[in-house]
Amino acid sequence: MAEAKKASIRNGLFDVQLWSQGSGPPLLYLHGWNGMRQWPAWLDALTGRYHVVAPQHPGYGESTGLEHLADFLDLTLYYLDFIDAMGMERPTIIGHSLGANIAAEMAALSPPSVGKLALVAPTGLWDDKNPVADIYAMTPKQRHALTWHSVEEAEAKGFIPKPETAEEKSAEGLEQARSLAAGAKFLFPIPDRGLKKRVHRIKTPTLLLWGSSDGIVPPTYGPLFKKSIAGSTFVEIPDAGHEPLLEQPERSLEAITRFLWD
Repeated sequence: MAEAKKASIRNGLFDVQLWSQGSGPPLLYLHGWNGMRQWPAWLDALTGRYHVVAPQHPGYGESTGLEHLADFLDLTLYYLDFIDAMGMERPTIIGHSLGANIAAEMAALSPPSVGKLALVAPTGLWDDKNPVADIYAMTPKQRHALTWHSVEEAEAKGFIPKPETAEEKSAEGLEQARSLAAGAKFLFPIPDRGLKKRVHRIKTPTLLLWGSSDGIVPPTYGPLFKKSIAGSTFVEIPDAGHEPLLEQPERSLEAITRFLWD
């Protein structure tokens, strides 16, 4: 069972909420813009080979220090400091959405610091013909429609919270608002912070994983990233939206483990 922990980064400037499990070489999981309420169950499949660490970004959950980050460069340097503080030497990184954008920036700015990358629907590039969805101009219902291949199945499996009491609804609304506000610092008005100028510097083996029904970051961005990262591999997962590791965990993990263990 994953262990919940707190870690201090930069002499207490940041207090980090994280989960860890497993043994072996280090693997860092960086969550997406919509946050991470608990240890993702699909990570269990990797803990037999890796020591997996899954932190909450500053401003998400109980992680603090968002006010000390001015831009994406600050966020990237924070995570380079994080892996140093955690003693993670050249970790494999799996990132989703915003987290994948962070992982790509880490690999571009400091290539020797990271190992293999598995980027799941990363933000970071921009195409005027196929823009990334403006999640800040949408209602929760609209975001759900673009996030999931099947909203009904996502609700049935508990991926979409369904608070019942007034207290639960208030807590859920506050959590969603905090996550959106924290992500906005790096994604609003558009999630383009100049990665295209640096993405060519990524030298580590890279997997690009997309759900075929992703309405948040369209699958057309897969080939754009593939063209920008030499030697990278693009895999599209059918019957999945912006959360392929939740909607299609077996197919997604098969692609990831095949890439990581080759």
